[in-house]
Formats: sequence, C-alpha cells, structure tokens
Amino acid sequence: MKLFHSPASPFVRKVSVLLRETDQLDAVEQINVHTTPMATDGELKTANPLGKIPALLRPDAPTLYDSRVICRFLDARVDAGLYPQERLWDTLTLEATGDGIMECAVSMVYEMRFRDEAIVSQEWLASQWDKIERALDALNTRWMSHLYGPLDMGHVSVGCALGYLDFRLGDRDWRKGRDALAAWEKGFSERPAMQETAPHG
Repeated sequence: MKLFHSPASPFVRKVSVLLRETDQLDAVEQINVHTTPMATDGELKTANPLGKIPALLRPDAPTLYDSRVICRFLDARVDAGLYPQERLWDTLTLEATGDGIMECAVSMVYEMRFRDEAIVSQEWLASQWDKIERALDALNTRWMSHLYGPLDMGHVSVGCALGYLDFRLGDRDWRKGRDALAAWEKGFSERPAMQETAPHG
C-alpha cells in the first residue's frame, strides 16, 4: 500500500501515528507530495478526486481517502482495537472533536497563507479560533477521564490537533486556562509515535 503524505499535515499525522502504534509501518510506503488548495499534485488528484491528503492506495481495491476512513481501515486490518466497541461512540466523538480542531486550524492557515494580505478576513480567523477554543474547553472539562483511559483514535486525533496548534498557531497559546488538557498533552506528546511524527515543513 502507498500513502500520500506531507509531514506538515495533521490529518496525515493521524495515520502515521496509527501505523506506528499498530506495527504496520512496514506495510505502507509513504509518498511525499507538495500540494496546496490552489495547486493540487497531479498524482494525488488521480488517486483522490478531491485532491486532499491523506489518501491510501491499495493494490487490489479503490483508493481510500479521509483520515477517519483510512484509520478505520488500518485499525480493522490488524484488529488493533483503537475503535473499541465498548466505547465506540465516545471514541468517534472525541476523534471528530480533534479532527474539527484540525479543520478550523488548517482553514486559518490557508486564509493567512493563500490570500493576499489585503483581503485576509479577520472575522473568518476569529470565528474559526472561537470554534477551536470551544472545543478545547470541552476537552479540558468533559473529556479528561477518557483521555487518561486506554489508547484509542480519539487520543491520537486530539494529540495531533494540539500538536498542529503548536506548529502553526503557537502564538495563540491554546494552553492558557486549560491546565488539565495541557498536562495530558505533555505526557501524550512523549509517546514514540508522536515524537517520530512531529510536524515540520
């Protein structure tokens, strides 16, 4: 299998962390691509009509895309248990919360990076950050017992989301007033799979 990959993408990082946590790294070749919302890599467009990463090419079946789809497939492939049936809905909701933070953060980065400075919408940036802050507050007050429980894809998604905030929006200091979540992130970020996939580029 082949994974379209970028070391800066938090959605790709989710998959990369799962591959390491489930000992599947040798089963997937990672193909680095340079793609932007304005200029999509040609090979990536062929694999995923939406032109987004990650995309997982399978030799005997259609390409999978969207990190949640890919992660469910890879988890099921080796029965890894990162989507545990006994707390499936909580795990999926926590994963969706982490993914939502990533989506808002990436949207902010695109707004600042790919628009002319004169037409960057401060209202858009503020609205996306408000969503991120509400999600962070929810994690800090409602989800800590889950986050300190057995590893699942909710943990991975949240860990990757927080890492992306540090990487691209570090000046906004997401930790302020969220000591519980900050303490959890400090420990989770020390996992080898997180250390090996730290974003760059």
